[in-house]
Amino acid sequence: MRLTVAQALVRFLAVQYSERDGVRRRFFAGCFGIFGHGNVAGMGQALLEHGDGLPYFMARNEQAMVHAAAGFARMSDRLSTLACTTSIGPGATNMVTGAALATINRLPVLLLPGDVFATRPANPVLQELEDTRSYDVSVNDCFKPVSKFWDRINRAEQLPGALLAAMRVLTDPAETGAVTLALPQDVQAEAFEWPEELFAERVWRIARPVPEPAALEEAAALVRAAERPLIVAGGGVIYSGATQELRALAERTGVPVAETQAGKGALAWDHSCSVGAVGATGTAAANALARRADVVVGIGTRYSDFTTASHSLFADPAVKFVNINVARPDAMKLGGVSVVADAREGIRALDGALGGWSVPESYRDEARERARRWNGVVDAAFAGRQGTPPAQTEVIGIVNAESGPRDVVVCAAGSMPGDLHKLWRARDPKGYHVEYGYSCMGYEIAGGLGVKMAAPDREVFVMVGDGSYLMMAQELTTAAAEGVKLVVVLVQNHGYASIGNLSESVGAQRFGTRHRLRTPTGLDGDPIPVDLAANAASLGADVIRADDADGFRKALRQAIASPRTTVVHVETDPLAAAPDSEAWWDVPVAEVSALEQTRQARARYEDDKKAQRRYL
Repeated sequence: MRLTVAQALVRFLAVQYSERDGVRRRFFAGCFGIFGHGNVAGMGQALLEHGDGLPYFMARNEQAMVHAAAGFARMSDRLSTLACTTSIGPGATNMVTGAALATINRLPVLLLPGDVFATRPANPVLQELEDTRSYDVSVNDCFKPVSKFWDRINRAEQLPGALLAAMRVLTDPAETGAVTLALPQDVQAEAFEWPEELFAERVWRIARPVPEPAALEEAAALVRAAERPLIVAGGGVIYSGATQELRALAERTGVPVAETQAGKGALAWDHSCSVGAVGATGTAAANALARRADVVVGIGTRYSDFTTASHSLFADPAVKFVNINVARPDAMKLGGVSVVADAREGIRALDGALGGWSVPESYRDEARERARRWNGVVDAAFAGRQGTPPAQTEVIGIVNAESGPRDVVVCAAGSMPGDLHKLWRARDPKGYHVEYGYSCMGYEIAGGLGVKMAAPDREVFVMVGDGSYLMMAQELTTAAAEGVKLVVVLVQNHGYASIGNLSESVGAQRFGTRHRLRTPTGLDGDPIPVDLAANAASLGADVIRADDADGFRKALRQAIASPRTTVVHVETDPLAAAPDSEAWWDVPVAEVSALEQTRQARARYEDDKKAQRRYL
């Protein structure tokens, strides 16, 4: 079959399928792209010719389209994703941040950046990096450290092997992340005689590894000996579809369940065994239990520093860890008993190995009481002070109350992820989508676009602060073009509220964190007269402004009822604090300073640092 390299690549992607538990789906739901001289004649022509076999979606920013693909992949439990094609040069390097986000969050995305001529007929071509060390280096080498697989297709013959390797990584839950295939622009357009077998439908079965018996027995023995065990549920629980098994294990044994950012929703917020978020952005209930836990069962979590409160949270001197994870490096963390397995299969096996064991009734009662008290704290935070402007916690509470049980909240950076983690009442395993592996400002609207494309039957609420909005709002235009409806809650607090709070805590006095006009004494003038609502309208969204909590609730209901993407703009009080998690996060403070505030912060830091430990 004589096709160009780009035509062969597109034809191959269109017939790849994933299968898990007997359910088959297309692995590539389509391809995002922005065309330039490095891909328009190759990938652009191939996508045009192939038509609906691999649907094409026009993006407005290359980083954003990778975020959208990552959001789609996460919403699809990593069983389906989108490809992304760009031209050479800045189009390609714009995707590097998206690649890092996908790899850090273990989400499959396929990146197809254009590259310079493999045949080098007239170096340097437009946007080519001239590296005096080697003519084989291009800007696409930037993708190597942030990709789980990387290759450059310099000859047509190299494509089949690279495609199969790419699919192996993309469909492996333990290895998945960004995969980059750099495509020189001349090679994309080159014709080759391809074997027809390359374009036969291919099904990639997503394995569910089971625990090794000896490791399982060691883990079960450790749990049976525990008096105050705690389950930490991570994203792996949700990706593997193990929420029913987790609920059954918790109900039978009485072990309380805390959740990471990626694992939030693994257990419904009002379940009797749920104690909510854990770690630096966690609940007082979960963190109190974590400090006293003698055995921590981590399921599908990578134990980020937010989850462990920078290794200060799990404070029992003899605490032990049992780690069920499909990825061996994660299963081995914190010196734990390593159970390398799919989360669903691992939970089932552990439940069976525990027999009739359960925690003491007094421990069940303690966990319930702590959760009850925390829910009272959340009620108070949602009620707020009924002032103008409202607190961010009030805005979150209204969105939580007005959203449906299956609706999805999307966020990524700023102060909202922390507030959402501790306050949002998740009712559905796929209802909470906060990107907190890379915490990338600008992810929110693009990621929400991908979520809605993957789940068009759910309402998607994008929560975004003004700082993140200013980073990347262009995909509002893509949503309008594609007829994809989002509800975007744009919270205006005139600065970087999260970093402002952090700056104050380390003695830096909110320096450089407020959006203010410059005066002779610095950036300390009036708020910059930027109108983000008008900007959103100019990008194709409907916009409703709200001034107080009641107005916001009314505006939100209008947005939900609308068939179009609608931005609800609301100002909030940047100094209104959310409830305290009673946990720490390690951010070093200047050891010497002429500022008294910094010296005081350093003294607090050194005191907090004493609780940090290594789990060996």
